[in-house]
This record gives sequence, C-alpha cells and structure tokens, in this order.
Amino acid sequence: MEFSRELLFFFSALGAFNGLVIGLYFIFFAKPRHASNYFLGVLLLALSIRIGKSVFLYFNNYLAGVFLQFGMSACLFIGPSLYFYLRSAVHPDKSQASWRFHYFPLLAIIVTIDVLYPWYSFREEWRFFFRAIYFIWLIYIVLSGWLIRSSLAKFFLRNVKLSAMEIWINSVFIGNTIVWIAYNTVNYTSYIVGALSFSFVFYLLVLLLIFTRKRDPGFLSRQVKYGNKKIEEDEVRELSDKLDELMADKKLFKDPNLKLPDVASQLNLLPHRLSQLLNDNLKKNFTFFINEYRIEEAKELIVKSPHLKLESIGYECGFNSKSTFYSTFKKITGITPLTFKEQLTQLAGS
Repeated sequence: MEFSRELLFFFSALGAFNGLVIGLYFIFFAKPRHASNYFLGVLLLALSIRIGKSVFLYFNNYLAGVFLQFGMSACLFIGPSLYFYLRSAVHPDKSQASWRFHYFPLLAIIVTIDVLYPWYSFREEWRFFFRAIYFIWLIYIVLSGWLIRSSLAKFFLRNVKLSAMEIWINSVFIGNTIVWIAYNTVNYTSYIVGALSFSFVFYLLVLLLIFTRKRDPGFLSRQVKYGNKKIEEDEVRELSDKLDELMADKKLFKDPNLKLPDVASQLNLLPHRLSQLLNDNLKKNFTFFINEYRIEEAKELIVKSPHLKLESIGYECGFNSKSTFYSTFKKITGITPLTFKEQLTQLAGS
C-alpha cells in the first residue's frame, strides 16, 4: 500500500515538476521571442503551481495556508493564459497588448484577497473564492473555444485534414478543458485525479509535440516567422507551377532522403519561403506534398508494370520501407496498393 502511494505521488508530481521546467523554458529561452511563447510559458507555470498544490495537499494534510493560497492564486491565471496563447498562435501578426486589461485586474483582486482574507482565518470565504476562480477559468475556456471554433469543428469531422498548428492548438484547448473537468468532479472521483489528469494530458501533449515536429519541423514558429508577409496570389500560382514542373521533370521525389531545402535550392527560394507556400497557401506539409507525387508515380508503375513487386515499386518511388509505402498509399487513395492492383486486374479481365 505504501508502495502504491509512492507511485501515486511520483506520477502526479512528475507532470507538475516538468511543467514548471518547460514553462520557464518558454518564458526565458524559447525562440523566436514572441508573445505566444510567453503565454504558453505562463500557462504551464500557472497549471503546474496549481497541480503542485494539489499533490502536496493530498499527501500532506498539514500544508501551510500560504501554500494553499499561492496554488489557488496561480489558478486564476490559467484561463487568461490559455486564451491569449491561442489568440497569439491564431493571430500572430496582431497586437496582444490587451492582455494587461485581463491580467492586472485579476492580479489586483487576488493580491487583495490574499492580504485581507488569509486562508487560515477565512476558510469559509475561501470556499466561495475557489468556486469563483474556477468559474473565471471556465469563462476563458468558453472564450478560447469560440476563438478557435473553426479548427475545433474540423477536429471532430472525419475526412477533414488539419494543419499541424490546428492539431496542436485544439489539443492544448481540449487538454486544458479535461483538467478543468477533473478538478470540478472531484466530489465523484478523488482529489488527486486533477493532478493525475494534468500529468496524463501534459505527456500526451509532449508526445504530440515531438511527433509533429519530427514530421513538420518548426510548425510552432512558422506563423510567427511569416507574420504578415503573405505571398501574393499571382506569386503563389507562379511558384506552384514551377514546383509542379520541377517535380514532373526531375522527379526529385524519388530520392528517399529528399529534404525541403533541397527542393528550395532547385527553385532558387529560401527554405522558409517554400515552407510558407506549402503550409499557408497549399495547406500541405512538405512530407505530404512529396508523398502525393510518390503515390501518383507508384500508381503509374502498377498500371504499366504489373509484373513488378509492390515492394520494389515503393522503393522505386522514393519510400524507404514497405510499411511506409503501404500506409501512405492507403492514406492518400483510401485503399492499399494491393487492392489497387487487384482492381486493375479485375477491370482488365472483365
């Protein structure tokens, strides 16, 4: 039983500790130095302090009132930090100066409460403050949901492709909402569920971040980097035509180690400009764009050379493994290459 409590403490505290570290990283070290990084850092710090308070209170009932106050005071800033992080991520080129009108009044209110109504003397009053703090958090969750409503709607629709940034901001929003629900249902579960839910959500987001950055490096900073330097429609058409012509003539996609800078150099473009064209204008990341050409080439080879093994065709088109070829073929066409080949055989025999 003691061993179970130690494990429970470890897993519930782990998320809070790492959240503090990563929050400080985004505030002081993350680049580019943009408002979105600061708000994300404050969001992680506020959540981690709130979670840390829950963990230590659960395992130490004699926790001093000042720590309880500090933990709940930090909770007051979770909602606005979520809202302004999503807002700065969705609209990176717009000023976020209005944050002062949200943070400073809340700071003045909570400092006044902390000074005039200390926990150890006004416990009944703090029960009301708890409810008010959670209600304010909920208001900002609703505002955040409305802010990202279009991408949030796509998140729950099938056969709708989301950009890496849309997946990320939706996940941050949903994760925050899960933590809020966990804390507001403790009467039916356990007080420690809030901390455990944060650790669970936190590490899911970390895994999502690692996986997404592996497939689409720099997706978090892309909107910040581009800012309001949009590519004009005429230039988009011109660059798109050149890109299609390059792929058709030189078949660069057949190189399994092809990188975005390689293609950019062929077009005499800076890599970030090509990345902007693909992601902002064509709504595709580099990997998906290249794989579309590989699959079209594979389909042609299956039609023209039915005697070739599918695995060989995959390698010929630029895939570095059979499994990647099969999964990508199905993702783009809806069927496996084997099914595609069988359908061709049936059509030929009919």
